[in-house]
Amino acid sequence: MRTSRYRWVILAVATFTQATAAFFVQGIGAMSVHLQRDLELNTTQLGLLQSAAQLLPLAGLLVAGRLLDRHDERWVVGIGALVVAAALAVGGAAPGYVSLLVALLVVGAGYSTIQPGGSKSVASWFDASQRGLAMGVRQAGLPLGGVVAASALPVLATAFGWRSTLVAGALVALSGAVAFMVFYRRPPDRRPMPDTSRVRLGLLREPYMKKIILSGTSMASVHSGVGVLTVLYLHEVTSMDSASAALVYVAVQCAGALGRVCLAAWSDRHGSGRHAWVMTCLAAVIIAMMVLTTPIGRSPVAACLVFVWLGFFGIGWYGPWVAYAAESAPPDRAGFILGLAMVVSQVAIILAPPVLGLLTDLTGSFAPAWALLAALAAATMTMTARL
Repeated sequence: MRTSRYRWVILAVATFTQATAAFFVQGIGAMSVHLQRDLELNTTQLGLLQSAAQLLPLAGLLVAGRLLDRHDERWVVGIGALVVAAALAVGGAAPGYVSLLVALLVVGAGYSTIQPGGSKSVASWFDASQRGLAMGVRQAGLPLGGVVAASALPVLATAFGWRSTLVAGALVALSGAVAFMVFYRRPPDRRPMPDTSRVRLGLLREPYMKKIILSGTSMASVHSGVGVLTVLYLHEVTSMDSASAALVYVAVQCAGALGRVCLAAWSDRHGSGRHAWVMTCLAAVIIAMMVLTTPIGRSPVAACLVFVWLGFFGIGWYGPWVAYAAESAPPDRAGFILGLAMVVSQVAIILAPPVLGLLTDLTGSFAPAWALLAALAAATMTMTARL
């Protein structure tokens, strides 16, 4: 009974660590107007900031996955969160755009352990009947961190300057690191994982991996696009002031947190169809993007509703997706499979913000960026259907 109750403590601390580690990066979108003004950035440079924290995980996620299959999640995740805190603290002391980029690169190295480590720790404590709900709640930590960041960081940036936001992010990340190392324990009935040194990238040829990678790449691009362009679109296209646009972004992140929980919980009732819920998210994204390319999308009310819709489906997709990935993997390779799936979708997370920003700068319009994301989602649905 005590073990059964303690799994909820594990879920709470894993969710908290996820939220605190992602706090600063998730708040960049809400600070877009402030950063553009204070650092004199264009949309492409702003997109590069969003991508900087995602670059080193290209290699780091695979390394983290291997470490998680060999060592206790407690230390792998905890040390990674400490690296996030240290990088943000140092970045706050070195002013300028370049220093911010460098700080976010190091943040990405530490954050590499958080996603697969938290997912594996929750998956090992919950059985299939509740795993989707648990994974959804844990993954809700990302947009929940974004909610708090979008509410707090613009206020801090206005009052004390953008560098103060890095110091705040460092303190928040430190609290998550301490909490995970203090409270996390392995489930008592889990056996040590065997060596996975012979795992090869040939796993990419497995049908379930193709589904995971295709959908993950497409939806990660959408998530990144929503993060970097929402506030700018509302401010420039619908003439909404920056404070109101940031509040809408808070609502988008709330909708994303709700989506991650609800979509994953619904997938528990249809365990064989978790990936079908991801396909539903792809269809919902296509509808929303097409609305944003029409005159309807210029209406402040309509745009706000569309972005909240995008939050629910364009951020909420991750709950059933990561549950599907965890359940598809062989038990002795769960960490590596999660890391491999995330590192492939990481390419989209890195490329999408600057590409979408550059496309917006070159055309002077947001419509081509939305159309590109809609086309990517449609192509993914077509290819997945063929599988």
